[in-house]
This record gives sequence, C-alpha cells and structure tokens, in this order.
Amino acid sequence: MSALRDRLPAYSLFAAIISAAGLPIYIYAPKYYADTYGVSLTALGTLLFVLRLFDVVQDPLLGWISERLRHGKALWVSLGAVLLAASMFGLFGIAPPISPFWWFAITITGLFSAFSFLTINFYAQGISKVGDDDSGHIRLAAWRETGALLGVCIAAVAPTLLMDATDDPFAVFALGFVAVTALATLYMWPEWKGRTETEPSHIKEILSDTLARRLLILALVNATPLAVSSTLFLFFVESRLGASGWEGPLLVLFFLAAALSAPLWSAISKRIGAKRTLLTAMVLAVASFGYTLTLGVGDEIQFAVICVLSGATIGADLTLLPAMFARRMSKVSPNGGQGFGLWSLVSKFTLAFAAAILLPLLENAGFRAGATDLPDEALTMLTVLYALVPCLLKLVAIALLAATKLED
Repeated sequence: MSALRDRLPAYSLFAAIISAAGLPIYIYAPKYYADTYGVSLTALGTLLFVLRLFDVVQDPLLGWISERLRHGKALWVSLGAVLLAASMFGLFGIAPPISPFWWFAITITGLFSAFSFLTINFYAQGISKVGDDDSGHIRLAAWRETGALLGVCIAAVAPTLLMDATDDPFAVFALGFVAVTALATLYMWPEWKGRTETEPSHIKEILSDTLARRLLILALVNATPLAVSSTLFLFFVESRLGASGWEGPLLVLFFLAAALSAPLWSAISKRIGAKRTLLTAMVLAVASFGYTLTLGVGDEIQFAVICVLSGATIGADLTLLPAMFARRMSKVSPNGGQGFGLWSLVSKFTLAFAAAILLPLLENAGFRAGATDLPDEALTMLTVLYALVPCLLKLVAIALLAATKLED
C-alpha cells in the first residue's frame, strides 16, 4: 500500500515508455532502415555519432532548462512526450516522404531530443521526491528501473511478435507506443508538482565533486558493453548463430531477466552494499561475454542461457548505478537537472560509440545485413565485436569500481 500511496507505479509506467524509446530503437532502427530502404550501415553509424556530438551541447542545455522550469513543468513534459510519440510514429509508421536517410535523421533527432528532455526531468524529479533518504533512492530505483526494463523488454519483442499478425509490425508497434505514452503521461501528471525550491546548480560544481565525476566515468565505461551488444544483437543471432526467427524470444529472455532481477539486486545491495553487489554482477557479465566467444551456428540454447545470465547482470547496472548517482546529486545538486543532463549524455554516448565504430567495422569486413553467404572474416569480426569488446570493457569497469570509494 505504501508504494501506491507514494505513486511509485506511475514512475514505473513513465520509465517504461522512456526506456522503450531508447535501447530498442538502437536495436531495431539501423537494421530496419538497412533492410527496408537499403541505407548503408556506415552512413547510419556516422549519422548516429554526429547526433551524439550534438548532444554534447543539447543535454547539458536541457538540464539547465529543467532546473529553471519552476511552473508549468507538467505541460512542458507533456509536450516532450508528444514529440517523443510523434517521432516514433514518423520513424516506423510512415513511409519516408523524402530520402530515407534524411527522414531517419529528422525523426531520430526528434526522438532522442525528447528522450533526453524527459529522462533528465524524470530522474531529477526522483531526487526531489526522495530527498536525503538514502534507502528511498534504492526503493524508487527498484520501481523505476523495473518499469524501465519491462518497457525495454516489451518494446524489444513487440515488433517480432507482431510479424505474424500484421504486414507492417513496426507501424502497429509505433501506434501502440503512442497510446501507452498518452496513458503514462496522464498518470504521471500530478508528480510534476512540488519540486524542491533550491538554487539551480552548475555543471562545474558537479564535475568538481570527485565521487560524482567518478560515477559518471564508471557509467560511461560500464554502459558501453550493453550498447555494443544491443547494437549487434540482431546481426549476431541472424548471421553468427544462424537462428533467424529466434530474435524475439531471445530478446524477451534477456530483458525479462534484467527486469526480474532488478528487485533482487536491490535487496542484495541492502545486505552487502551497492559496490560489492555491482562487482558481483560485473564478474558474471564477463563470464557470460567470454563464453559467447565460443558459440556458432546451432548454439541457440546455449545462447539463451547466456541471455538470461547477462540480462540479470544488466538489472544490477541499471538499478544501482542511477540510484548511487541520484543519491550523490541529492547532496551536490538537489535540483538534479544538470546532473542528469550529464548522465543522459553519458548514456547516449555509449550507444553512439557502438553505432559509429562497430557498424563501419562490420561493413568493411564484408558484412551485409541479411546476407546468407558472408565471408569468414565478417563472421569473425562480428563475434569479436559482439563478445570480446564488451568483455574487455567490463574488465575496465570492474577496475574503476574497485578503485572508487563509494562510502565517501
């Protein structure tokens, strides 16, 4: 009853629609435009990287704006939700009225600009709601990130499930997204009132705080493996495992494991501490990525087990790290807007790295989306990028976390 009283389910639902517009779009959009409209993977990767350079200016600016929206915040957030829904429908629900490359550029820019604005305000609102209650940040994070992971799970599998029911599954998915976004926005409306009346913070203050700076660096390194594996997931299943048609069920296993594990990691962290909990999850992730290097055609079952294990480790990453950062921001930057502007930038930059570096490398190695006669060099490159690169990055993240004194 306490959760209902605190309206925590509203945070779960709103987190679901924001997250559904994030990671799943990086999973599906490049492949969809490459397969459907023949847009080059290199061109798409370059475009996504350029957009992330734009975020270097945009996200801190949106954080600055967020901290100064004293009145009418619910209206501005609702307008952001409208832009998010309209961009999603334009991306998947409308045949490009202009060059597919430029239509992709326009709609993806609107989508991720709205994504940034909503994410910054949403996480900053969580700081205002909880305040200095350390355990409250973990509790809110458990509800918020479980909703977010369920949103990712549903968005990741919906287009695949809809393929048997309709000739245009992505358009139907986009329509459904618009409807759920409207519902989530209405349900969350009362929460935008009563923000903490504190002075706006400055990026310099946040970056000068040692722990905040270390958490941002840790988030950058630790999130990159997920960005890499998400960008290449469909290609790996289709071309390396030869398991076309398994994409949907495997995505469900991955993200459902992440969603179901989030409350468990939260409970464990209360017993042994957030740092030790995260280190445990990271070691499990390294083992999962390492075993994936040995997989090939016909290893769908083994990969399904890996999806469950690696998905569970993501539940720890996405629940505990934002809660740690929010707890620190409650002391360094109580408004939260500038801090989560930086957090949003870091999160999206990892996806940009994956798109800008990995897709051109794959294409240069002879990889072609949907091709059945790929050279061995292309398949080897796909395996190395999908499994070995995340493994090495995760080892770096473990070293960084081990050297960070969270108790400070």
